[in-house]
Amino acid sequence: MHPEILSITLFGIVAAFTPGPNNFVAFYSGFNFGIVRTLPHIIGVTLGFPFLLLCLALGLINIFKLYPLIQEILKYLGTIFLIYLAYKISFSGPSNQENKNKNQIKFHETFIFQFLNPKGVIASIILVSTYINPGETFVSYTTQILVMALLVSVTSITLWTFLGKFFRKFATNQKFINYFNYAMSLLLLTSIITFYL
Repeated sequence: MHPEILSITLFGIVAAFTPGPNNFVAFYSGFNFGIVRTLPHIIGVTLGFPFLLLCLALGLINIFKLYPLIQEILKYLGTIFLIYLAYKISFSGPSNQENKNKNQIKFHETFIFQFLNPKGVIASIILVSTYINPGETFVSYTTQILVMALLVSVTSITLWTFLGKFFRKFATNQKFINYFNYAMSLLLLTSIITFYL
């Protein structure tokens, strides 16, 4: 067992459950599409974040250290993607069946986004650089951190989706839904600002 597993778990919980792009999108998707239609997003985050951690542990972190410009480029690409996503959310239109299918978050978008999500990349770099060292404990510690990341990711993203679904009960008309989507879009854009402070 990793000697700092409690510290790792607490860090993972704080990183996963606090507001951020993945959680805002889950909240929006749960509200507009329901639990089942949000499953691609839930699975994308659940598998994507641990996969990002694994890639960093297997050497990507060394590339970031050698070429910090790559990390900066990823941050800007992530920002552009979030602006695009905020636009899609804001102008998703009436919640009819056609728009539901058109604006639903897809698995591959969410999975790939984990490599562009500044919050996720920074959290992963902290986890890998602080808690994983090359040597005889590498496989054991990496496996434990990946399992923790998987459990925390699925719990967090599912909770935010259920919160969105619950909030839908208060949506009494299309105007309310439109305002909700505008608010989610604004929160997503606001989360971008925190990456540059």
